[in-house]
Amino acid sequence: MTPDPAQLKILLYPDPILRGKTQSVDPSDPDVQAIAARMIELMFEADGAGLAAPQVGIPWRLFVTIDPAVEDGGLAWINPTLTFIESVPTETDAEGCLSLPGITVEVDRPTQVRLDAHDISGNPVSCDDQLLARVFQHEFDHLEGVLIIDKMTTMERIRNRKAIKLLKSSS
Repeated sequence: MTPDPAQLKILLYPDPILRGKTQSVDPSDPDVQAIAARMIELMFEADGAGLAAPQVGIPWRLFVTIDPAVEDGGLAWINPTLTFIESVPTETDAEGCLSLPGITVEVDRPTQVRLDAHDISGNPVSCDDQLLARVFQHEFDHLEGVLIIDKMTTMERIRNRKAIKLLKSSS
């Protein structure tokens, strides 16, 4: 049963769905399209650059991102596959997460990847935009149950211990 898009909210760590497996969905299903559209709204309401379906309680292979070509535009990526490009340099940068408010982690990621998926209309799309590479990888991690806290160094774990404990105690 598909949840009501109007009832969706961003879940916070340690909600177990954030660690769960996701399943492919039919990109032409109107329910999937409605959920994706609502996720774009939620992403902008939270000032995010991306949002994955598990973050709103749905175990689907779907995430949304900002659209760098359109101001206040969002893109849906349904059933995405991520391909790493050989000989692309990596870059370390701070990442935050809407499900882990107040926590930032320095994450080393390739500066360019290729993403193949279906858009909100069900059409196949591909993108290797360097501006979105970090967002693609971060959101794709969510589809695999991986969070930025899994990438923390020992010092980051110590520095963020209080914030993580607070999230756990408020769940």
